Parts: sequence; structure tokens; C-alpha cells
Amino acid sequence: METFVRFIQAEYIGDADLQNLHHYKYGAIDKSPVANYILKYYWNWAVEFFPRWMAPNLITLCGLGFVFINVLSVIYWISDLVGPGPHFPVGLWLYSTFDNVDGKQARRTGTSSPLGELFDHGCDALSCSFGAVVLAAALGLGHTYYAAAFLLLIIVAFYMSTWEEYHTGVLYLGYFNGPTEGVLGACILMIISAIKGPGLWMDELRNVMNPVPEFIPPDWCLVDLILIFVFFSVVALHIPNSIYNVYIACRDENKSFRIAVSQLFTIALYSVCGYLWISSPHSYILKDKHFILFTLTVGVVFGRIATKIILAHLTKKPFPMYTVLLVPLFIGAVLTNIPKFFNAAPILSSTSEYYYLLAYFGFAVVAYTRWAIYIINKFCEFLNINCLRIPFSVKKDD
Repeated sequence: METFVRFIQAEYIGDADLQNLHHYKYGAIDKSPVANYILKYYWNWAVEFFPRWMAPNLITLCGLGFVFINVLSVIYWISDLVGPGPHFPVGLWLYSTFDNVDGKQARRTGTSSPLGELFDHGCDALSCSFGAVVLAAALGLGHTYYAAAFLLLIIVAFYMSTWEEYHTGVLYLGYFNGPTEGVLGACILMIISAIKGPGLWMDELRNVMNPVPEFIPPDWCLVDLILIFVFFSVVALHIPNSIYNVYIACRDENKSFRIAVSQLFTIALYSVCGYLWISSPHSYILKDKHFILFTLTVGVVFGRIATKIILAHLTKKPFPMYTVLLVPLFIGAVLTNIPKFFNAAPILSSTSEYYYLLAYFGFAVVAYTRWAIYIINKFCEFLNINCLRIPFSVKKDD
């Protein structure tokens, strides 16, 4: 019963939680040379194009809209994630621009608030998984384990940064990070795909370069090298750095590092369930080319997970270990693997699995949207602000 009560409390916020917003202080460290010595001047120039009456959160939402447009374009033109078809680096670049300009607009108009951080990171959590669909199409990966691997790496990297911020109070972006170099690299890949075609990335290295270095198998493809690079960046650099920073924070604040590490159970459960579902021989997600729907569904689920962590960080609540949106993911993994582990007849057919996944997507969207609106309204009521509009008095004083 006590566990159930904690679960309900983690889904909602009370007046006592909101009082902690008075102690809010945004903290971020970005060590990227590209961001600090090049793109900073571009963002300072770009913010001048936005009228002062435009709310920072509205800029954030418009930026997320470009990601949605890219995803819809992929669904319409490149639903097989192979192509050929149009690729849209402009949409990704505009998303990145808007994502970096919103904070400058907030400082420019004097409207910085805890809601801005929550709204910004919530949109980022959605875009990182949705953007994986666009990247898969740009690289011509198809509905394959390659596409799933890129999705998982992107999501794990984002989760680790969010977990790290919860414990350290600082959003740390290293010398080479996803929001800057990652987005820039993805844009370059899209441009090359638009010129050369996505088939380039699936060509064997012996057909692309001569000679092939001895330590690389000649039958590998360019996409293998890209995947290894991303894997190394996340697993060998990003994850250890996040764990180390949390360890230091726990040591300095005399908190249990073991409890902090146990909070990684959430992303482990999410990842294992997703892998078991799509890898089961009795799953039709990859066979019937439903990976886009699967990605959008688990993307919404991850958006809820990551946003709840930021919410807990802002309101000083206990770390959220669960969300109800994980339940259908767990059930999907179980249903598709019962025949495999118990030598039983398949439970889900191709059609029933598709409808289950479709219902899961609908449930996730409705549940996430209702919860997000609830949280936004609570913040706006407590802070006496409007989410998507700057009050006239603020604009006038500015």
C-alpha cells in the first residue's frame, strides 16, 4: 500500500512541492568549443529575429514542431526507412536553433522560470526519440536492429544526463555532446544522403574506400563505423562521466551513491522490455515494418519518464522510479516472449500485435498530454505566469 501511495504521489504535485520552486536556480555547463566559439554568435544573432512578445516556451514548442514535420515527412515519403526520398536537415537545424534561442529569449524578456526548464527538457526528451526515426531514414537503415540500436543509444544518453542533473543540479554538456556536435553531425549526414542517396551508408567499405584499413573488416559498411562511433561516445565517454559526476555529488552531499545507481533501474527496465519485444521471434514489429509506430510510442513513454525526473529535480521530490506508461511496454515484452521461453503457441498474431501497439500509442499520447497539461497549469497557477504568452506588463517594462 505504501508503494502504491508513493507511486500516486510521484505522478502529481502538491502545494508543498510547488513551494520548492522558490529555490529554483538554473545550472548548466557547456564545454563544447563549437557552441562557445562558433554557434554562440549565431544564436545571439538569431534571437533578434524573434519579437519580444513571443514567449520562450512558444519558441520551444515551434522548434518541436519542426521535428514533428520531419517525422510526418518520413512517414509519408520514406515509410520503409530506406528511401530514396527527401531528407530535411533544415528541420533538424531549425529545431536546434529554436532550442538554443528560447533560453536567450527568456533572459532577453525577463521571463525565465522553472516552467521554462521543464518545458524545454520535456520537448527535448520527445525530440531525441522522434529524431531517431528521421536519422534512420537518412541513413537508409530500414526497420532493422540498426535503427533500434541508434534509438536506444540516443535515449540512454539523454536519460543519463537527466539523472545526472537531478543529483548535481547542473546540466553538464561535455566537449563533444549530443545537442551540439550530435545535431550538427546528423545534419551533415542528412545533407550527404540528400546528395548521394541513403544507399551510400549501406555500401561495403571495399566499395567506398581503397584501401580499407587492416583493422576494419572490408565487408563492413559506413553505417557500422557510425554506429561504433556513437556507441563509443555514449558507453565509453558519456555514461562513465555521468556516473562519476553523480558519485562526486553524492559524496559531497553525504548521500547514498548506491541508491542513486539503483535509480538506473528505470532505464534498464525500459531498454530490456523494448529489446525483448522487438527481438522476439514472435514479434512482427520489424517484419511488418511497424518500427516507426513502435519508436513514436516508446518515445512518448520516454518523454514522460525524463520529464518526471526534471519535475522531481525542480520540486525537490524523490526520484521517480516508475510511470504507468511502462506497464504496456512490459506486457508487450511478456506476451511476445511467452511462446519463446515456455514453448507455447504464439499469443499475438501480426494483426493483434499491431492493434495492441496502436492502442498503446493512443494511450501513451492521451495519458502524457493530460499529465503535461496538468503539470503546466499547476506551475502557471503557482508562478502566476502564462505558458505560451508573455504578459503585457513584462513586455512593456522590458
